[in-house]
Amino acid sequence: MQNALHLEVVTPEKIVVSEDVEYVSAPSVEGDFGVLPNHVPLLAALKIGNIMYRKDGLNHYVFVSDGLAEVFNNKVTILAEVSEQAQDIDKARAVAAKERADKALNQKLEARELANTMAAMQRAFYRIKAADQEVAASGINKKIS
Repeated sequence: MQNALHLEVVTPEKIVVSEDVEYVSAPSVEGDFGVLPNHVPLLAALKIGNIMYRKDGLNHYVFVSDGLAEVFNNKVTILAEVSEQAQDIDKARAVAAKERADKALNQKLEARELANTMAAMQRAFYRIKAADQEVAASGINKKIS
């Protein structure tokens, strides 16, 4: 792929993505950012959210929970605590986790428990969103083909 970026998403357990792509969008603590080929060097802290990357004109989604992103020399490296490609997300499990977190939020929680519950809610929300976006994108891609 000419004029491409190389995207690597890595967790302590595995390489989640290693692809040549056209574009990457990622959720930093400062706000979402996008990367095209020949981007200036960048180092960013990531928050819970979804990475979107475009390959061969098609959008793909990856859930990410905390980590760092480095952009250097047409390579985007994401080092994440947890990451899953959208097609690998167990949506039913994510919905159940969101429901558990929602129930817990109706309880009186200590500050630490509240922070953990809010983080669990965010992780579940973004997993569900990534899975839904991937399904929507694949449906659109099939209609175009």
